[in-house]
Order: sequence, then structure tokens, then C-alpha cells
Amino acid sequence: MEAYTSFAEVYDTFMDNVPYEEWADYLEDRLKEYGVRDGLVLELGCGTGSMTELLAEKGYDMIGVDNSEDMLEIAMEKRIESGHDILYLLQNMQEFELYGTVRAIVSVCDCVNYVTDKNELQEVFSLVNNYLDPQGIFIFDFNTEYKYREILGNQVIAEDRDECSFIWENYYNRTSMINEYELTLFVREDEEEDLYRKYQESHFQKAYTLREIRGLIEKAGLKFVAAYDAYTKKAPMHTSERITVIAREHGK
Repeated sequence: MEAYTSFAEVYDTFMDNVPYEEWADYLEDRLKEYGVRDGLVLELGCGTGSMTELLAEKGYDMIGVDNSEDMLEIAMEKRIESGHDILYLLQNMQEFELYGTVRAIVSVCDCVNYVTDKNELQEVFSLVNNYLDPQGIFIFDFNTEYKYREILGNQVIAEDRDECSFIWENYYNRTSMINEYELTLFVREDEEEDLYRKYQESHFQKAYTLREIRGLIEKAGLKFVAAYDAYTKKAPMHTSERITVIAREHGK
């Protein structure tokens, strides 16, 4: 079942614990650190455009790529409200195409973990290298095996809000390193009648080690620059749940 269809309309509600503004500040700091103060920036897996909008506010000319039409519809509604000149493209990360190169590419909220085949992830990185300006910067994050194994594991998570609720059944296979979660959503359709519609979606993510990620980056032609513990300047630890990686265009 395609992910982020029915979930799209309530995605922002359940993601309100993500510190997008802090992450946007961090991305801006890192981009400026490597000389990217303006110009075209692409966000891979932009979803509903929360980060895309924040980076546009910081003066970058943004392009957003996502494979969910439903998520992009919400992103375009935000674009109308903000007035930002953002280009949104309905494309898969594994085969995205641009009209030219960009100064930087970013990807947040563990989008790369959704690419569950190593060869396909290497292809994503190859496309990133292809579409970056010379010495352009790539910043992304990924969930660690520690998070899937020790934090999420095989458990059930539920959350209830006024307009919607969800049940998240999580399963992590230590052999395949695939994390599967079954989402059951109850979304309010009629407030007067207090009616809710039930939706179900399946999501799959792959756990990668930092060594694997670095190897795929270098095989794709990019130059590995640095890795940090989740939007900090601290070195990754064995208990890191999310790792931020910085790579640079190299040798096209």
C-alpha cells in the first residue's frame, strides 16, 4: 500500500514534535559554513513542505521533491499562504530529475531510510552528485539501527487528538534490518456527527550503519565530509538515534 496518502492530511498534526525551526537553523548554519548563503537548494522528500518553507524564508530558492501527491498538495497550499516561489516536483528520490544543477541538497526526517535497497540508495546519492554544482553540499539525516532496535523495536504506539488518532504497530527484523510499521488512522470527517473514517497504511524503512552510508556516498562519487549526532556538532555515538551527514559534490 502506498505510504503517505490518507496520512498526508494529518501528517503535520502528528509531526508537531519535530523541531523544524531548530533543524532549519542548523541547516542554514551548515550551508553557510560551506559557502552556500543563497541560490537554488533542493529538498528531497519534502513532504508537506514544512522545511522547504522555512529554508525559503531564509532566502534560499527552494525546490521540493516528493513521491506523494497528497503530501505535495498540502505543500502547495502552504506555498499559496506564504507567497514563496517554491517549485514542487512529484518524483521518486531514486529517479529525480532537475533542469540544471543546484547549490545544495537537503533531506530531513529520515527520508533516506525509506530507500530499502542499497543499490537504489547509491543511485540516489549518484543523482545528488550529478545535480549538485561543483563543490555543492549535501546534508541529510538517517535513523540508526540503534533507534529501530532499542527505541522503536516491536511495540505498539498510540496517540489520540481531537480531530484524529493513530495506532502504530512497529516490527523490526534484526536480520534484514527492515523496520515495518502498520499505521491505523482514525480521521474526523463530520464534526457535528462526530464521525471518523478509518485508514490503514504500511511503511517500510531500512536501518543503515554509518559505515554503510559512507561507503555508498563514496561509491556514488560524492566526498564524505562529516557526520554528527542528530543536528549537533557532536560526534555520533553508539546510542545516537539519528545521524546528520554532510557530503560534497566530487568529480563528476
